[in-house]
Amino acid sequence: MSSLEEPLGLDKLPSMSTVTRIQRFSSGACRPRHDDMGMGNCWIEGRTCSSSNNCCEDYEEYSKGAYPWRRNSGDVLGDSLKSSQRTLRLARNHMVYGSACDSWYFAASGLPVVEATSFVSPKWVPQLADAKDVMDAVRGVEGARLPVLTPNLKGFEAAIAAGAKEVAVFASASESFSKSNINCSIEESLAHYRAVTRAAKELSIPVRGYVSCVVGRPVEGPIPPAKVAYVAKDLYDMGCFEISLADTIGVGTPGTVVPMLEAVMDVVPVEKLAVHFHDTYGQSLPNILISLQMGISTLDSSIAGLGGCPYAKGASGNVATEDVVYMLHGLGVRTNVDLAKLLLAGDFISKHLGRPSGSKTAVALSRITSDASSDMNLC
Repeated sequence: MSSLEEPLGLDKLPSMSTVTRIQRFSSGACRPRHDDMGMGNCWIEGRTCSSSNNCCEDYEEYSKGAYPWRRNSGDVLGDSLKSSQRTLRLARNHMVYGSACDSWYFAASGLPVVEATSFVSPKWVPQLADAKDVMDAVRGVEGARLPVLTPNLKGFEAAIAAGAKEVAVFASASESFSKSNINCSIEESLAHYRAVTRAAKELSIPVRGYVSCVVGRPVEGPIPPAKVAYVAKDLYDMGCFEISLADTIGVGTPGTVVPMLEAVMDVVPVEKLAVHFHDTYGQSLPNILISLQMGISTLDSSIAGLGGCPYAKGASGNVATEDVVYMLHGLGVRTNVDLAKLLLAGDFISKHLGRPSGSKTAVALSRITSDASSDMNLC
């Protein structure tokens, strides 16, 4: 059954040996230096990036701590940084409905990348039959890159014809999910994507790679980290500039994410990795935090927590962008993202869809604003 009605059982929880791995990444790595005791300043050393494939590689390694943290200086999206500040990129924020109004909201908030749409078969995913119309609507949007998903060469050609300047391909570490999601085996999908990356290279089109179901799937149970590493390396070797590791079902915890990341980091450079967590069990933020501590500095998220997957019954959307930004700002991480403008974007699309926001931050702040307005009226 491709459903969360049969989640991973308690017998699949991480062993104590996995817990010690987390301690290795959290205790020494988060120990503040004597000159860096401000709120959040001991947590994260990110890399400075102006785009997904253009990163400043100048850094020092800490002489102490359990993990080689990176310190960097330079410009991030045009803003000068002091070396004591931390910067992180939020990428692949999903544009629901893809209207020009939506995309303007996102670009204005400072998000550098907004995934616009998917050129998949409308027969299987009718909600995305308007991909060409979406691309027409966002043609004039400036300030953010607008990549699109392409499952095969036919989808790639349609995307290029519609004006796409960047694409993404999506393989899976789960055989059953690969067959239900894109109707082919893992190996068959990788062969399709080699054709896409070859065609993209000829046109100088950047290609990003996704690996779905990197932690587990109810039908198969836990996914071996070595299998995730195999798919990630293949995508990287065929030319994908960045590999996003997706917990599509949302069953991951820090205890299962750590060994998966360790395996992938053995075969793909950490600066080429991103993480993509669905929040089905409320574990996305702790999973993001442990990923940051291990050196990941690119995060996928979704405004208002929207999304899901038609072939992962019961899975919720990606972690809400608003919640990620709120946490990062609390850690002292510089994101170059305006939370207030994100909240406006989330409010707009939630009202448009007639559903409450999936962002806890948005809900909490709206209540505070509402209560304050009520108090003023009483006065």
